[in-house]
Amino acid sequence: MMIEKNKGKWIGLGIGSIIVLFFMWGSVIWGLTKIDTQMVIDSFLRFDGSNEHIIIQDTRIPRSLIAAAVGASLAMAGAIMQGITNNPLASPSIFGVNAGASFFVVLGITAFGMTSLMSFTWLAFLGATLAVIIVYSLGTLGKDGLTPIKMTLAGAAIAALFSSLTQGMLTLNEQSLDQALFWLAGSVQGRDLNILTAVFPYILTGLVASLLIGKQINVLAMGEDLAKGLGQKTWLIKVLAALTIVLLAGGAVAVAGPIGFIGIVIPHVARWMVGIDYRWVIPYSGMLGAVLLLIADIGARYIIMPAEVPVGVMTAVIGVPFFIYIARRGINE
Repeated sequence: MMIEKNKGKWIGLGIGSIIVLFFMWGSVIWGLTKIDTQMVIDSFLRFDGSNEHIIIQDTRIPRSLIAAAVGASLAMAGAIMQGITNNPLASPSIFGVNAGASFFVVLGITAFGMTSLMSFTWLAFLGATLAVIIVYSLGTLGKDGLTPIKMTLAGAAIAALFSSLTQGMLTLNEQSLDQALFWLAGSVQGRDLNILTAVFPYILTGLVASLLIGKQINVLAMGEDLAKGLGQKTWLIKVLAALTIVLLAGGAVAVAGPIGFIGIVIPHVARWMVGIDYRWVIPYSGMLGAVLLLIADIGARYIIMPAEVPVGVMTAVIGVPFFIYIARRGINE
């Protein structure tokens, strides 16, 4: 009965999954180096060490997988954040995830001379986790406990603090600037598949958890008092949601750097497509987030070819007009 009732949404997920696979395939074959479908097949069945086969195996396929995983994770994290805070502008950046990750990466470069992407990955994951813990701790202060407005204000304050400290370190140590800028811009270019596999268990756990708490977020989104009246342990749901955000957004930022706007834009598109039921908003957000980042990454290859634009710049170009629209609509309401 439930499947029949939501038949259109299931069909939409199926079509969307095919679109994701199409752009993942496009991410492998489109770019500066000319690659066709037969080359991709031959690189698996008859690898000959040619430049094209090496690019397919070592660059294009990892890049495609990373873009899909990061886009889905950021969008789902954004959907959860908007659900539990009742804030249409909520995203990983509002919890200080991006700023905390960036601070720890720059700290590792300037204070400890770290240079490898793998070390950046674990530093970023640690920074993102610490940022969310601090935001939740500050959000629980006061007699009302954890509230959406306090979480939003705490997140904004922590994001500003970490951003200021990051800028200060870069100003004091200009030698670290070049090493940090590429990561700070956000990119899936040059990321090794080992970076994704290192954090994938955490991302996968977050993906599964996000699909399981959709019903609880529906209740929480109706209001704190109503949720408590219905017997929901709101503090527990918020803690579980925070852990899920850490796994999703922290893992994504650790792999690709602080890519913005996906977590803001995509949940709104998902709600426009399937309504306000977070049991559907979250999976649709993951699907659409993967599509958006794949498209942005493919487009980044052609803007100033043979050079590339960081994909974080592309998502900003796409996301800023939408962000302004959401902000203006919220003010007018």
